[in-house]
Amino acid sequence: MRLRTLTLRHFRNVAFARLEFAGRQQFFAGPNAQGKTNLLEAAGFLTAVRSFRATDNQLLIMHTQQTAGVGCGLEHERFGATQVSIKLHRDSKELWCDQTKVTRLADYLGKFPTVAFTAQDLQLIRGAPAGRRRWLDLTLAAMDANYLTALQTYTRALAGRNALLKKGGGAARELSAFEQTLAPAAATLIGLRTAGIGTLATALTAAYALVCDGAEQAALVYTPDFADASAEALLARLEASRGRDIMLRTTLNGPHRDDLELKIEGKLAKDFSSEGQQRSLVLALRLAQAAWFQEKSGVRPVLLCDDVLGELDPARRRRFWAAIDPESQVLATGTSLPDAELGAWQVFNVQDGNFAEAAS
Repeated sequence: MRLRTLTLRHFRNVAFARLEFAGRQQFFAGPNAQGKTNLLEAAGFLTAVRSFRATDNQLLIMHTQQTAGVGCGLEHERFGATQVSIKLHRDSKELWCDQTKVTRLADYLGKFPTVAFTAQDLQLIRGAPAGRRRWLDLTLAAMDANYLTALQTYTRALAGRNALLKKGGGAARELSAFEQTLAPAAATLIGLRTAGIGTLATALTAAYALVCDGAEQAALVYTPDFADASAEALLARLEASRGRDIMLRTTLNGPHRDDLELKIEGKLAKDFSSEGQQRSLVLALRLAQAAWFQEKSGVRPVLLCDDVLGELDPARRRRFWAAIDPESQVLATGTSLPDAELGAWQVFNVQDGNFAEAAS
C-alpha cells in the first residue's frame, strides 16, 4: 500500500495541509513541536480510526474548532486507487471509504495497515503491563474483527461487574449475569492472544537478529493471568474469587491482568538490558508487527517512523533500515536529514503546522 495524498484540516496544530507524495520515502524535517508527529498521527488513523498517541478525540481537534478531518489517497494492492476520509467530532467519528460511509468498524479493519515507530515505544519494555496490553489489543484488533468483538464484550462486562463490586458486592445472581458474559469472552481473548503472540514472537526473533546482526536472541512471551483458556474454567475461577473480589471491590482475575515479557538472551530486557538493546528490541517489535499485519491482511503496511533512531549507534541504525521491507513506504521525521546512504527522500520542511516540499 502506498499513501499518495494526505490532507489535514484543523488537526492538532495543522489548520490545513495537502501533501502529495512521490516514491516510497518521505522525510519531514524541522525543530521539535512544529507538527511533524501530528502528520504521522493523522496517517496512522488509516488502520483502525484511532490515534497512536491519544485516546481522547478532543485532543486532536484544533482549539476553537468543533471538527477535524483527515483524507488519504491510496494506491492499494487489493482495491487499486482508494480514498479514505475521516471526520473527527469531539464525541464521535465518521469514516468514509470511496464516498461510502462505513457504519461497522469490523467491516473496515484489516484493510489499511500502518505501523508507528515512536520514541515512547520504550515504555513497552520499561512501563506497566497496561501499556503492553494496550499495544497487544490494538495490534490484534486492527486485523481481526473477532478479537475486537471479544475485547469490547469483555470490557463492557468487566466494567459492569466492577461497578457492582464497588457498590458493595451485589447479589450472587447479579454477579453471575456478568460472569456468564465475561468467561466466554475471556476464553476467546486468551486463545486469540496465544495464537497472535506465537506468530509475533517468531517475527520478533527474526527482526531482532537483523537489527543486532545475530549477536543476541530476543523473545516475546505471553504471560496470561489464568492459563486455562476454557470458558468453564474461567467461570469457575470468577465464582470462586467472588469473596475476595467483593472485599477488594474489583475483579482480580482475567485477561485484563495479562502481561507480555520481552527478553534478550533469556533475561527480562527491562531489568538486564542496556538502553541500546532496549531500543533495538522495540524497533524489532514494531517490525514484527508490520510483518504480522502484512501476513494477516495481504497488504504491505505504511511505516511511520517518528524520530526513533537518534539514540542508536550508526551500525544499528544501518541494520534497522536494512531490515525494513524494501518495498514498504516510509514516512519519517527528524530534526536533521537522514544519511545519504539511505537513498532518495522526498523532503518536507515543517514549521508551525505548515509543510513545504524542499527543492530536489
